[in-house]
Amino acid sequence: QTMEITRVTGTGVPVRGNDVDTDQIMPARFMKEVTFDNMGEYVFYDARRDADGNLNDHPLNEYKGASILVVNKNFGCGSSREHAPQGLMRWGIRGVIGESFAEIFRDNCKSLGMPALTADQETIQQLQSFIEHHPDAGLEIDVARSTVHYDGADVEMHIDPAMQEALLEGIWDTTAVMYSNMDQVQSVANSLPYVKDE
Repeated sequence: QTMEITRVTGTGVPVRGNDVDTDQIMPARFMKEVTFDNMGEYVFYDARRDADGNLNDHPLNEYKGASILVVNKNFGCGSSREHAPQGLMRWGIRGVIGESFAEIFRDNCKSLGMPALTADQETIQQLQSFIEHHPDAGLEIDVARSTVHYDGADVEMHIDPAMQEALLEGIWDTTAVMYSNMDQVQSVANSLPYVKDE
């Protein structure tokens, strides 16, 4: 069984803009690496750096150490690219909050134990503005209550029920769940005629 994820705490980083696709989050040329180990340094690479590799003005360059990403509509759209949330996680992001997420991006977040919560446009823009004015302020995602606590108040949000259950019960990592039930896996495998040793 994997770790139960009940809360995520830390500072926030607002990345404004609708329809931020996976190619912006993780440019395709970095996907040829055989492990995810270095993906953190490639997140938003073309937006964070100029043609000479120097740092641009970008929220991820400004809000160093932030662990909660706050975005707008349809974040993570485009191609199915597990490298995008893998890169965000390795950069230090532990939870994402937005107006909406592409379904496959949200599911990839779930498989990494990274809560993805949604709220309406006004709520998200208020949170982004708060972070911009108070970059060192702490935020707390409460997975069970589907709330984000900041500025002395709890703000109600939405989390996909399947994601919420998987995080709270510690079953978000399907590979780890399978390994922890290896006797059952072996039993089922042995009952299949195309797996059983003859």
